[in-house]
Amino acid sequence: HQDREGIAMARDIKLGWDVEALNKAYRQGYMAANMGMDKSRCPYRGDVVIAAWEAGWDDADQVARDDRDQSDDLFSRIA
Repeated sequence: HQDREGIAMARDIKLGWDVEALNKAYRQGYMAANMGMDKSRCPYRGDVVIAAWEAGWDDADQVARDDRDQSDDLFSRIA
């Protein structure tokens, strides 16, 4: 297990990103969607980190859609 982590870490560093940087980009993308920022306004450069930011944005957008759908269902049951 430890050897695998070491290999993955070396590979991450070689590519110029690490897991923590991708987690940060994901969280920032998630917050950006929650604040209503357009997906095209990603502040990052580099395919891997952009993908992480967009994944966070997409997840937050989906949660918001699911919340809206559930509230619509609630109102239709009440009415």
